Amino acid sequence: MDRNSVIGFVLLGVLFVGYIFFNQKQQVAAKRDKDRQDSIANINKPKPVDTATYTTATGTPDSSKLAGVYGTFAGAASGTQQTAVMENKVLKITFSNHGGQPSLVQLKQFKDFQGKPLMLVNSSFNRISLQVPANNTTLNTADLYFTGGNVQQLADGSQAITYRLSTSNPAQYLEYVYTLKQDGYAVDFDIHAIGLENVLPSNQKTLTLQWDSQNDKQEKDMQNERLNNQVHYRDTDGKHDYFTLERTSHQKWDTKLEWLSVKQQFFNTTFIARNDARFAGAEINTKVPESGNIVGQTFATLDIPYSRAHDFTFPIEIYYGPNHYKTLKSFDIGLESIIPLGSGIFAFVKYVNKWVIIPVFNFLSGFIGNYGIIIILLTLFIRLLIAPFTYQSYVSQAKMKVLKPEIDALKAKYGDDQQSFGMEQMKLFKSAGVNPLGGCLPALMQLPILVAMYSFFPSSIELRQESFLWAADLSAYDSILDLPFTIPFYGNHVSLFTLLMTATSLMLAFNNRGMADQSNPVMKYMPYVFPIMLLGIFNRLASALTFYYFLSNVISIGLQWVIQKFFVNHDKIHAQIQENKKKPAGKSKWQEKLEEMQKRQQDMQQQRKKQ
Repeated sequence: MDRNSVIGFVLLGVLFVGYIFFNQKQQVAAKRDKDRQDSIANINKPKPVDTATYTTATGTPDSSKLAGVYGTFAGAASGTQQTAVMENKVLKITFSNHGGQPSLVQLKQFKDFQGKPLMLVNSSFNRISLQVPANNTTLNTADLYFTGGNVQQLADGSQAITYRLSTSNPAQYLEYVYTLKQDGYAVDFDIHAIGLENVLPSNQKTLTLQWDSQNDKQEKDMQNERLNNQVHYRDTDGKHDYFTLERTSHQKWDTKLEWLSVKQQFFNTTFIARNDARFAGAEINTKVPESGNIVGQTFATLDIPYSRAHDFTFPIEIYYGPNHYKTLKSFDIGLESIIPLGSGIFAFVKYVNKWVIIPVFNFLSGFIGNYGIIIILLTLFIRLLIAPFTYQSYVSQAKMKVLKPEIDALKAKYGDDQQSFGMEQMKLFKSAGVNPLGGCLPALMQLPILVAMYSFFPSSIELRQESFLWAADLSAYDSILDLPFTIPFYGNHVSLFTLLMTATSLMLAFNNRGMADQSNPVMKYMPYVFPIMLLGIFNRLASALTFYYFLSNVISIGLQWVIQKFFVNHDKIHAQIQENKKKPAGKSKWQEKLEEMQKRQQDMQQQRKKQ
């Protein structure tokens, strides 16, 4: 065995050992993370009181035993669950005296993917709870029974419900007041701590509010829902950021927060500190269960600054509602930023969406009920908007097509001498009055629109469960055939809009085949390969998006034919180019520097050949 073979086997062995070590490390980290999530979930589980343990022989509650565990809150340890309902046109909230919290939250104007009522809170997992001390332990108010619970009709048409957690001292209690306005998705949640400065430890400066949230499946594509299951937040400096539950399982903030939001694909639940109040900090743990019905779970703790005032109040607003841009923007706290209108290197396209796409879309939807027609009109508007760039691009392509025989002749003349070919090509462009970037710049100007639509359509709740042609839901993929198996890199269904988009993209590539460098295999075949590569990606995206791209391709093919047939005269362009060649060609400073650099490189190559 030679030395190279030995080195090869050693490297393979090192890679194999490294893979085993890395895999074991990942498994240990995953187990540690799972154990932490399970521990947090267990801590936050409802803890019903074992009545048999705390009763006397006659079956009555043993107050001394209860006081030994629950301290001053012993009277709230047991009770009978009662519910009350507050609702307006869009929201229905069922409250329970067990924990003094919402037990059910229904969005009345929406349905889930199966046509059932859409519930944002629908299980005992969802909890809103303050931590209170009791005999060297900590109780969660979600496990205790509150008094009150009568719905009051206020003068302005709002509804209010008050829950009180009493102590052994009538002058010391915790009170929750929920207020629901006549219209809207927000409910005010005011926390009152009366006289608790003598109950809570003397060094306690914050109250810990627990908020556990379970996001159930609302759409037909679980994978897409989990990609959009995120935690968003905004601090007091106005900085907004977010993370996805699948990628981040824990986050802690030591800075003040204005709001914290758990976002689903089209809906969100947000805790907002009202009236210039701010959360002193927060911590959140996330979990993505191995379940076909649960998208994700979050365990959040919000730190409420506690002044130890005798009559302490902290105002919160809870938003249960859709990710609707205009609705979220009306809060004027940057809540609309949870809608993904552009991020990363394409963050700038969010302004295209905010200032152009959304206003036009809202204008059209104001008097047109069919969203397929709205997409068609929106596409025509966008194509009209970029028409000057499109025309300029086609004229530039026509000029390059006229010059192509001369460019091919230069290639044949100079062969592998790229420096000389480049210099002569620049001279040809200059003498003919042709800008080689004339076709690229207009295409680059259209890029922000294309990326903006890629962000807008999949996140537009207006398209949710809206049908058009064979697409049952424009916010999800259209499927003309569900496969009994999954094709790698494609999926388990066939999207017709995606196939039409791909076919028209190939037609465009075929029409523009004369503009590609036929001597370069990459440039020659990439226009045909790229649409096929994107087929698997777009197959699972919103049908509104693939319909838009398909329609845009059809318009491009039609415009290309019309412009080249009736507006672009190749003979006239050829004559104009020949006339430009006769004129003395002036050189810009940039061109002079470029030619000087090319000449210098050419001289250096010739010197190397002589050596």
